Amino acid sequence: MRRFVIGRARNLLESSRQNHRFQRSLLSSSQSPHRFLSSTSPDSSPSSSSTMAPPVTLNTINPKVLECEYAVRGEIVTLAQKLQEEIHTKLEAHPFEEILYCNIGNPQSLGQQPITFFREVLALCDHPSILDKSETQGLFSADSIERAWQILDQIPGRATGAYSHSQGIKGLRDTIAAGIEARDGFPADPNDIFLTDGASPAVHMMMQLLIRSEKDGILCPIPQYPLYSASIALHGGTLVPYYLDEATGWGLEVSELKKQLETARSKGIAVRALVVINPGNPTGQVLAEENQKAIVEFCKQEGLVLLADEVYQENVYVPEKEFHSFKKVSRSMGYGEKDIALVSFQSVSKGYYGECGKRGGYMEVTGFGADVREQIYKVASVNLCSNISGQILASLVMSPPKVGDESYESYSAERDGILSSLARRAKTLEDAFNKLEGVTCNKAEGAMYLFPQIRLPEKAIKAAEAAKSAPDAFYCRRLLTATGIVFVPGSGFGQVPGTWHFRCTILPQEEKIPAVITRLTDFHKSFMDEFHDGI
Repeated sequence: MRRFVIGRARNLLESSRQNHRFQRSLLSSSQSPHRFLSSTSPDSSPSSSSTMAPPVTLNTINPKVLECEYAVRGEIVTLAQKLQEEIHTKLEAHPFEEILYCNIGNPQSLGQQPITFFREVLALCDHPSILDKSETQGLFSADSIERAWQILDQIPGRATGAYSHSQGIKGLRDTIAAGIEARDGFPADPNDIFLTDGASPAVHMMMQLLIRSEKDGILCPIPQYPLYSASIALHGGTLVPYYLDEATGWGLEVSELKKQLETARSKGIAVRALVVINPGNPTGQVLAEENQKAIVEFCKQEGLVLLADEVYQENVYVPEKEFHSFKKVSRSMGYGEKDIALVSFQSVSKGYYGECGKRGGYMEVTGFGADVREQIYKVASVNLCSNISGQILASLVMSPPKVGDESYESYSAERDGILSSLARRAKTLEDAFNKLEGVTCNKAEGAMYLFPQIRLPEKAIKAAEAAKSAPDAFYCRRLLTATGIVFVPGSGFGQVPGTWHFRCTILPQEEKIPAVITRLTDFHKSFMDEFHDGI
C-alpha cells in the first residue's frame, strides 16, 4: 500500500512538472512565432479556423466504402422512409395511407408472428428466476421449460448476458451439429461450427480470409444478393460474375462457370471461391441435386472454396423440388474433408421463423487445415462472440419440437401455416406479374422473392436517362411515389446488360396481397400508357 501511495505521488509530481514545462513552452511560442510548425500565419485570427477543411470528407475516406453498395436499403428505401414520416405527420400527404415494404426479407415487420415455442424458450432463458415459480407451469409448455433448463445448464453462469466462447456456446454447437447430421445423414462436428450474428458476418469473415488484393476474385451469381458484391468490394477483391439463365428458370450452368473462370484467369485474377445461393436470392430457384453434384465436381477440379448460402433451406414451395445441402451432396459423392473446402451458411432470419432482429446464424467450415482454422478462430475472437439470444435461436431452429413433445402440434401448425401461406402468396404474385404488359416472371420455387423482368418502352428509358437514373430504378421510384409500394431495382442485384428487373418480396400478409396487386396493376397501366412508344 505504501509503495502504491508513494508511486502515485511521484506520478502526480511528474505530471505537474510536465504541465509547468508545457505552459512555459506556450508562453515562449507566443513570443517566438516560429517555435512550432503551423499551417496558419502568425497573425491569423481565431475565426479563420472555421474555413479549415473538415477532417473527414468523401475524398479522404476509404475508397472501398464508396465502391460498396447495398441496394435493398438504398435510395428507394430512403425515399420510402421519408414518405412514411410525411404520412405520419399528415395522413393525406400522399395518395396512399401506408408504405408497403416489399424490398427486404424481414417477415415480422410485415406481420408474421414468431414461433411460440422458440419465444417461450428465449423468455425463460433470459429470465431464469421464473423457472422455479408455480405460475410458470401454467403459462409455458412443459417442453419449453425443459429445453430452457437444458440450455441454461450449457451456459457458464446460466447468464445470457455474458460473453461466450468465440465460436459460440459449446452445448448449442453440439445441438446444431446433431441437427445437421439428422438433416443430411452424414456426421457433423460441433468444432466446425461458428455461431455468428446472422449469416452476414460469417460471409464477411470468409471474404476477409480469402481476399488478399484486387487480384483475388470470387465467382458470384448474377443476379446476386448485394451482400456479396458489397463484402467483396469492402475487402478489396474482384467480383467475377457468372450469369444465371433466366430462360431456363434461372438455371446455373457449369459451362458458364468454366467460361467466366477462364476469362478471369486470363486477366490475371486468382479466383478463390464460388458463391452459390440455394434457394436463390433474388431469383427463387431451387437447384436440382444433379446440378449440385456438377457444381461440387467443378469446385473440386478447379480448387475453389464452395461458399454455400443456404439460409432459405426451409423455403421450398413446389412439390417437385427438394432442398439438399451442399454438405450432403458432397459427402454422398464420397468427398470428405481432404477433397473439397466447403463453407455452409444458415440464419434464423429466414425460413418460417423470420427472426431477423435476433441476429442469429452460423457457418459450418469444412475442408480447411488446422492452421487455417486457427486463423478463422482468431478473426472470430476479435468480435468476442455473437449474441446469446441468436445462438439459442440457431440451436432451436436446428432442433425444434419433435413428435410427442407437448409443443409439437402447435409448433407444426404454426410452421406449416406460414410456409403454405408463403407458397400461396408467391403463386398469386407470380400470376399477377405475368398479367402485366411487358412483364414476365419465372416460377417462384423457393426463398422469399420474385424477380420479374420488365420490358420498358424506349420513351421510359430515355426519361430515366434524363433523370440520371437506371430505367428499373426510375420505374421503382415512380411506383413508390404513386402507390407506396417499395420494390428494389434489379440493377442493384446485377442483370444481363440491356435487361431490367425488380425484386419483390412475398412477405406482405396474405390479406394485403390483393391490395398490392390492385395498386401495382393500376400504376403499371398508367405508366405504360404515359410512356408508350406510339404516343
